[in-house]
Amino acid sequence: MNKVILMGRLTRDPEVRYTQTNNTLVASFSLAVNRRFARQGEERQADFINIVAWSKLGEFCSKYFKKGQQVGIIGRIQTRTWDDDQGQKHYITEVVAEEAYFADSKRDVDSANSFENTFGNVASSDNSEFEVSSTDDLPF
Repeated sequence: MNKVILMGRLTRDPEVRYTQTNNTLVASFSLAVNRRFARQGEERQADFINIVAWSKLGEFCSKYFKKGQQVGIIGRIQTRTWDDDQGQKHYITEVVAEEAYFADSKRDVDSANSFENTFGNVASSDNSEFEVSSTDDLPF
């Protein structure tokens, strides 16, 4: 099984290009993902992971994701090689996004209002499992 789940901050705005063969949109960006633990006395380290998103998902990412924003990505790891103009072989490992989510706090998402108006409450770091309406009878 090849499945990757990442949460991190965009290090730059997504870069958009189109394939030469069939003009398919591809968005590329990288995420700074904090490592879980830090050595005593050292600052927490981060890994910088390259992400590619194709077609509609790539369009979504390029339109709504911005540098510094916290996002969640679900996808798969892919490696590829190519030869440059000088005949030198290059290798790259990247995550091909299959799903993308907003992961900033609800306050940050609400301040950007266009996200919620366009996609509903796509994602937030508010971990509540239910909503409380003003008509609910609360025990406190």
